[in-house]
Amino acid sequence: MALTLPAGVEIKADIAPHHETILTTEALAFVAKLHRAFEARRQALLAARAERTRRLDAGEAPDFLPETRAIRTGDWRIAPLPKALECRRVEITGPVERKMIINALNSGADSYMTDFEDSNTPNWHNQIDGQINVRDAVRGTISLEQNGKQYRLNERTATLIVRPRGWHLDEKHVFVDGQRVSGGLFDFGLHFFHNANEALSRGFGPYYYLPKLESHLEARLWNDAFVLAQNELGMAQGTIKATVLVETILAAFEMDEILFELREHSAGLNAGRWDYIFSCIKKFKADRDFCLADRGRITMTVPFMRAYALLLLKTCHRRGAPAIGGMSALIPIKHDAAANERAMIGIRSDKARDATDGYDGGWVAHPGLVPVAMEEFVKVLGDAPNQIGKQRDDVDVAGKDLLDFRPETPITEAGLRGNINVGIHYLGSWLAGNGCVPIHNLMEDAATAEISRSQVWQWIRSPKGHLEDGRKVTAALVQGLIADELVKVKAFVGQPASTYDRAAQIFEQMCIGEDFVEFLTLPLYEEV
Repeated sequence: MALTLPAGVEIKADIAPHHETILTTEALAFVAKLHRAFEARRQALLAARAERTRRLDAGEAPDFLPETRAIRTGDWRIAPLPKALECRRVEITGPVERKMIINALNSGADSYMTDFEDSNTPNWHNQIDGQINVRDAVRGTISLEQNGKQYRLNERTATLIVRPRGWHLDEKHVFVDGQRVSGGLFDFGLHFFHNANEALSRGFGPYYYLPKLESHLEARLWNDAFVLAQNELGMAQGTIKATVLVETILAAFEMDEILFELREHSAGLNAGRWDYIFSCIKKFKADRDFCLADRGRITMTVPFMRAYALLLLKTCHRRGAPAIGGMSALIPIKHDAAANERAMIGIRSDKARDATDGYDGGWVAHPGLVPVAMEEFVKVLGDAPNQIGKQRDDVDVAGKDLLDFRPETPITEAGLRGNINVGIHYLGSWLAGNGCVPIHNLMEDAATAEISRSQVWQWIRSPKGHLEDGRKVTAALVQGLIADELVKVKAFVGQPASTYDRAAQIFEQMCIGEDFVEFLTLPLYEEV
């Protein structure tokens, strides 16, 4: 069957026969309508991001917006939650790979965020096969036979939530009127068109996670896209529900405003901790007084992360919205019982802190961690689906608290080598098509790789970028360590050397180059 494209739509990729069930004329016309309605605004908002970055590089400090003070002080709440989103004590996340979807939905978690973004290499086949996998999951028909094993859905499964790509990412294979479409609108549009009504008929709905927002105006753009989409399918306004990942330092100053913009469609906020740390490094990269210690020292209990987590919690519950805790990157360690026990203690501590603080749920990256995380939330919540009623009026977070960037030390050779090793390892896997990789007993995705390369870039340039033995982090030092760590990575993974050789080249360019690359996925995407 030949695919008939709507007027003005062009696809610059091979279309497999089974992809035609997703890339229908009607679905592509829907994506084109979204593009034509919102692309100019998307580009204007991306330009506003670049201008804000220039002001931050010149020394401007972010603060709460004076023009939106009435929203922050006003008495309003988001629309009531649907039943399917009232209980989200444990959410599991992972890419849109077929086996992962089945295992995650069967994991015993309350919700599953299936990811077209950071844990997924967005090559053409991953994106379209992912849409097929999600379509089958919504209908309960997804199955897989692999290595003599059968994978099918259990009778009870987690609630499905979809994360499309962020506003900064294009879908380079699809053009409308000669322009690349937004990756986020492409992912959202195809999923919504094919699955929204089916999901509703099965007792849940079209639910989304929205990544990388930097302002309430970017939330407004999503909200307007939701309004148009629901109108097009004859669906009641407010049917769509979306949780925003607060994973940029600028969004932390606009949490009330983001909830307000999405209030008819809001399902709360999530503390996207790893991208948040990356955002802090990126936004203050030119500040000579800014310098963070080794990545491993930047926990949720350091001053700026603690302030962010408590402000998010207070803001959400004040507005009747769920507050979902972020990801612990720890994973089960099968080959080392002692190391596995330490990992489980870390998971318990992380989830116990979130639950005790008042969070309504938290993330894990592996099905084996669901029971551990669930146990910690049940200890606090009991049979209650959430603790939105737990108001945190005792929390008082000022702008200066969000900017209290400690600790600055230590910066160690082990920490520097770790960043380089993880960066090369992750980029090599990403180029090979895998965007979610267990490395050194941690689950790494684009967010953690972003911390790795941005820290190295900033340490080279910061006057505070000295190792604890006194050596300055320099381009020459980093280049030498890249050569060392590349050998280690290739020996560990046993993969074709060319993938990791190229990864090392890209990592070096990102660390040594004078210009800071806004997102590592932007240049990487042009290579797949």
